[in-house]
Amino acid sequence: MVLVMQTDALFWGPLVFEGIDDVEVEAVTAAFGTIEVVARGHAGGASCPDCGRFSGRVHDRYQRTLRDLPLADQGFVIRLTVRRFICGSAGCPRRTFAEPFSRLTVPHSRFTTRLNRALERVGLALAGRAGARLAAQLGFGAGRMTLLRRVMALPDPRFSTPRVLGVDDFAIRRGQTYSTVLTSVEDHRVVDVLPTREAGPLAAWLDRHPGVEIICRDRASAYAEGARRGAPDALQVADRFHLWQGLGRAVETCVAAHRDCLRNPMPSGILPQDTPPASARPQNDAEPVGRRAERKKAAHALVHEMLAQGHSRRAIARHLGWGLNTVLRYANAARWQDTIRENRPRPSRLDPYKPYLERRFTEGCTSVTRLHGELVAERAPVTYGMVRAHIATLRGAPSAASRRPPTVRQVTGWLTRHPAALSEEDRVGLKDVLARCPELDTAAGHVRDFGEMLTGRLGATLPVWIDAVDASQLPGLTGFALHLLRDLDAVTAGLTLDWSSGSIEGAVNRIKKIKRQLYGRAGFELLRKMILLQ
Repeated sequence: MVLVMQTDALFWGPLVFEGIDDVEVEAVTAAFGTIEVVARGHAGGASCPDCGRFSGRVHDRYQRTLRDLPLADQGFVIRLTVRRFICGSAGCPRRTFAEPFSRLTVPHSRFTTRLNRALERVGLALAGRAGARLAAQLGFGAGRMTLLRRVMALPDPRFSTPRVLGVDDFAIRRGQTYSTVLTSVEDHRVVDVLPTREAGPLAAWLDRHPGVEIICRDRASAYAEGARRGAPDALQVADRFHLWQGLGRAVETCVAAHRDCLRNPMPSGILPQDTPPASARPQNDAEPVGRRAERKKAAHALVHEMLAQGHSRRAIARHLGWGLNTVLRYANAARWQDTIRENRPRPSRLDPYKPYLERRFTEGCTSVTRLHGELVAERAPVTYGMVRAHIATLRGAPSAASRRPPTVRQVTGWLTRHPAALSEEDRVGLKDVLARCPELDTAAGHVRDFGEMLTGRLGATLPVWIDAVDASQLPGLTGFALHLLRDLDAVTAGLTLDWSSGSIEGAVNRIKKIKRQLYGRAGFELLRKMILLQ
């Protein structure tokens, strides 16, 4: 079915497309899922784009086909008749010029201005292939390269030179190619992206944008050199997160050098005094808590309430749908806690022989077959399954023979985490390690002092800390401390001022998301554009 409507531009224009003041709608046709609008310009003339002289002399006409946003789930096409005017100025190099429609579209475009804006938003949000799939569902019908061209055509955002500049790198191809992102630390926005992480591009950028007073960076030597060359008067601030990360690596080296101290010194076969055998531990010695306790309490109260009303125990059982024994148990209990049954192990024929099995297990004999054979030789009335189940219980007990020494990474985590973040088991393990290794005890003191210096902004005490670590001659830590001397001013500022690279790390996380959208197929220019405009 084809529907042809002659209509007035004053009615259709505001409802359908922008630029109604520039065109006159002649006809509207709806056919085969597409709405087609025939329009033409109604102005008496136009000004020459070169000399600015107004002209109404028509040279010729041609037709442009513009796609617009869908209307009522139908495609929308504008057939626009464009006139070419003759410039009457003798000194103007342009002989003819096209009739402009600045609100409706731009020269040489096949889309209206508002469809172009929609395609730009889709391209910025989803990039190429994902954006093309969404555009097809929305009825835009734009391909992935069309979306990317729209993004590339957008101008770079304008920004003022930030007072506090953040500098960090991110991987274009991990382990091979890296770039640099520059951010404004005060308002958390990306101001530029440099193709490499070398000193030259950073120095050139700072030279072109004077006015940077503070530069937050990691401890990469290239960034330090670039900042010195491009902004010699700016204060450089080393990031505290990277400082603590470097300290963690140094602590791991120190712990690895003393890994012999991590081994459990207790002789095998002796249980620790605070760890009873598995068979001697109570199974249910705590006050019942949780949902089960709430159900028991409510049931006990309900039974006793019905008893107080004069109901018999059998009547209560019939009314509640419970067994008579269950009602009797609640009725005979003075307190609801008395209804909790203790899960005590049932007597077993193996009970008289459990001490013997535990002693043999402690001595190192863990073979179920061998232990069962020894008991059978003594005419013990036990089965192989009984012995196997009890040995499995002993294997799961935290005995000294089965307790593994802590790893290097575990001890490193104990030393570098805040003491309040350690569990009771971690604190006991750390205390045990430090008691056996004086060197690690000294290292723990240095780590605590550095943590207090970092959280309390006590950068002025850094030289004293470096001297103390240097005097202790601990592997890893001493090298880390002496390396701080090469960048002492920036590290001192990082441990004193409140500025940090937190906002830069957030920008790097957003860049990783954009990289995943582009699936590694984007060149640097497109990636830079996406980073700056998002």
